[in-house]
Amino acid sequence: MSGLETLRELIGHHAHNSHGASAIEGLMVTATDAPTAPLAAVAEPSMGLVIQGRKRTMSGDRVFDYAAGEFLVSQLDLPVVGQVTAASAERPFLGIGLRLKPSEIAAILLESAITLGGTSARAPGIAVAGADAPLLDALARLAGLLDAPRDVPVLAPLYRREVLWRLMTGPQGAVVRQIGLADGNLAPITRTVQWIRDHHDDSIRIGQLAALADMSESTFHRHFRAVTRMTPIQYQKAVRLQQARLALVSGGRDVAEVAHAVGYDSASQFSREYRRLFGVPPGQDAQRIRAAESVPVP
Repeated sequence: MSGLETLRELIGHHAHNSHGASAIEGLMVTATDAPTAPLAAVAEPSMGLVIQGRKRTMSGDRVFDYAAGEFLVSQLDLPVVGQVTAASAERPFLGIGLRLKPSEIAAILLESAITLGGTSARAPGIAVAGADAPLLDALARLAGLLDAPRDVPVLAPLYRREVLWRLMTGPQGAVVRQIGLADGNLAPITRTVQWIRDHHDDSIRIGQLAALADMSESTFHRHFRAVTRMTPIQYQKAVRLQQARLALVSGGRDVAEVAHAVGYDSASQFSREYRRLFGVPPGQDAQRIRAAESVPVP
């Protein structure tokens, strides 16, 4: 049985119309028997493999469509819109994901005796690739521990390292390796991304962000856009709207209150930009999400 077939059997058994963490730290499983509406979220450093069905992820000006045997890897926290595009009761969508810890990747980089071909400062913040047999087999061994909980404390760390190694030496290895590097251009961009997320309701100045990254304004802007495919202002807008969506779904505040809370001075501008991103007005969108129990809130 191939690694993909093994994963299909495992995840089909352990995930039933659900999305979330499993009993193994950092491992997430997904199953749904119908296509989903577009769902905004922040893609933290992680990889997500489609085992069955199809998925679409949009980040900035890029659209990634990927199917069984293909995975998406994200370098840093990026606002994305994800959607399952192919699923049915007879052939449900199945997926598996793994959070990527910079410390674990850095440790493997330090321990390896090879340079892994270096790391490109222009490696994209998010990318899609086909999973080869060694990676699928490694993921199958890790997911197989769901059937052997007694083995998880001892074997899960070993199998995680194998998965990371396969990712680091695979077709998108430069993207994964960059996660573990403390130097280069990703670390300062990651600092500014985190600052924008923590201060999404404040006004931002490019000069202030460039100083935080220890770059000139022109260099910072170039590197930020190369990694995120957004300007800092566009990134902040995406984070604001996603935070607003969470607040609206949670209930308790009206649209104007939420708009002000995430940094908008104009409720009408907020509603226009919200509808542009999510396709419907804020209030209607919140009602739709609350009514659709099968669509998880990010």
